[in-house]
Amino acid sequence: MLRTTDETADGMQRAQAGPVTIRKSWDRCRELGLDEHVSPDFAPLDGGRLSDALDANRNLAVHALPVMETLYEQIVNTESMVILTDARGLVLHSLGDDDFLQRADKIALRPGVSWSEETKGTNAIGTAIFEEEPVLVHGPQHFLSANHFLTCSAAPIFDPRGSVAGVLDVTGDQRGYHQHTMALVRMSARMIENTLFARAYPDALTLRFHTRPEFIGTLVEGLAVFSQDGRFLAANRSALFQLGLDRASLRHRTADALFGMPMARLLAAASKGELAQVLKLVLHTGVTVYARPEAGPGLRAGMRIFVESAGHATGTPTVSAARLADASPMRDITLSALDIGDARIQQMIARITRVVGRDISVLIQGETGTGKELFARAIHNMSPRCNGPFVAVNCASIPDGLIESELFGYEEGAFTGAKRRGTLGKIQLANGGTLFLDEIGDMPVNLQARLLRVLQERVVMPLGSIKAQPVDVAIICATNCRLKERIRAGQFREDLYYRLNGLLLTLPPLRERTDLRPLVRHVLDTQIAGGARYAVSEDVMALFERHPWPGNCRQLANLLRTATVMAGESATIEGEHLPEDFFEDLDAGPAPPDSRVAPTAADEPASRARLRQIELDAIRECVARCGGNISVAARTLGIARNTLYRKLRRSG
Repeated sequence: MLRTTDETADGMQRAQAGPVTIRKSWDRCRELGLDEHVSPDFAPLDGGRLSDALDANRNLAVHALPVMETLYEQIVNTESMVILTDARGLVLHSLGDDDFLQRADKIALRPGVSWSEETKGTNAIGTAIFEEEPVLVHGPQHFLSANHFLTCSAAPIFDPRGSVAGVLDVTGDQRGYHQHTMALVRMSARMIENTLFARAYPDALTLRFHTRPEFIGTLVEGLAVFSQDGRFLAANRSALFQLGLDRASLRHRTADALFGMPMARLLAAASKGELAQVLKLVLHTGVTVYARPEAGPGLRAGMRIFVESAGHATGTPTVSAARLADASPMRDITLSALDIGDARIQQMIARITRVVGRDISVLIQGETGTGKELFARAIHNMSPRCNGPFVAVNCASIPDGLIESELFGYEEGAFTGAKRRGTLGKIQLANGGTLFLDEIGDMPVNLQARLLRVLQERVVMPLGSIKAQPVDVAIICATNCRLKERIRAGQFREDLYYRLNGLLLTLPPLRERTDLRPLVRHVLDTQIAGGARYAVSEDVMALFERHPWPGNCRQLANLLRTATVMAGESATIEGEHLPEDFFEDLDAGPAPPDSRVAPTAADEPASRARLRQIELDAIRECVARCGGNISVAARTLGIARNTLYRKLRRSG
């Protein structure tokens, strides 16, 4: 169909007045030296080259053709056709109305013809490939005047790695343009993408997720794929949007870091197949989503083999068996669960995320009760070793004469009293997982040299053995002392210190944390049975903010557990529900260094008198409820009878 010069000029003006995408495409066409009046080359590839192209894109075509047929049913009798191209714009397949096919044949909308921008100028297929986004090109917006009678709606199809795999296009006579066509094309392209995605990783775990559970299984669901050890593999566009990260940023992330749940639990949920429940997860951004984990056929087969063989396993425990045997309540703790709001903790978690899985040793220091083992567990759970064992050793609690055999194991007859078959050491039990050495500063100096050799050579020599056993372990250490002071005193090897200190984390004591209030709420909600129904009064919270907390988070959890028991039917924890030693620490302890909770000198006498009065009122009320029976009242308050008598006498 020929156009006059005036019509062509009008087309150029309309193109320049159109969307930015069209204007940019026209500029590219001019830079390429294309002539809008030239008759384009519509010659298709010869049979052999077309056959090669079809073979190269067979996976795309297999999954796209059913969708194309469904799409065609939606536009039948509209003088249109559905086209599938490869990533370069080469037409692979087409479906169309008979009366339009004859006109389309003149411009070669048939297999083997390229519709890239370089060959056909501005057109929906070629421009969608260049822009990597859906494009509508209508009438004179086409660069070549020969195509002005067309209206084209195209959407790129992305493969699971985020690269353009091809284009789905609906082309028709511009007089039959319908606004809904682009929506149908975009939806159909997304269907093809999700199908490609689901088939691409048979040995992996796929998480289908969305902020609204009813959208799981629909075109708008997010799809994120992880390897069996929790490493990120791929995500579709909806997942990228919901996670708020691009593929490059996700490359070194894990399922735990992104969704706040260890891979072991996700795999356990996926193992139920069609019976798998929708999980409620919290993204790294704090957004709650609903997810259904699905194991690929290869992964399901591996799960089945493991389950069938687990009951017959003998000899050395396997990594998976050791993981399943770990019944600790901290087994599934996550870093996101430890982020309650303190800025220092948040910075530490950000640093951990950068190094996890990079074979970098972590050294955690902090006062007793600050949560060093919790952090060690969380680091393990977000690492690629999350499905392996987590083996904790407290170097201070094992007698000097036994710590060597505990760590390195021994062969039969290695020493008097040894087990007949010998035993594996903690290092070997941690093979494939993480070894957590708590109170590392108390390890005997002679064993420090052996530990250093294990870390450097990745082999362990059990006592009484002449054969070294290879081991693959990640090391996390913790201490409540200053190791550099131990080095100066000759009690700790300097070379071992620098081998262990790949990343140093210092946990702040509870008295210095800025998230005490949300931490109290978190402990009640997650660590104490029935604790969610309790609130803490403002008076008690003020006491908490002044307390020195010598036992840190462990002390807080134990105190709240006792307080909820003492509160009984009351929904609010008051001063009367707190143990006596809490007030003794409050009186004797130093004022917190944080000015936000430190009382002034003028406030101190009044606040202390108020505390005494709160305590006295609570005692009197309890004694009255117990009918004056001091023994019953003392048991109710959780204090000794003599202590109760002393407090009553002190009050007069």
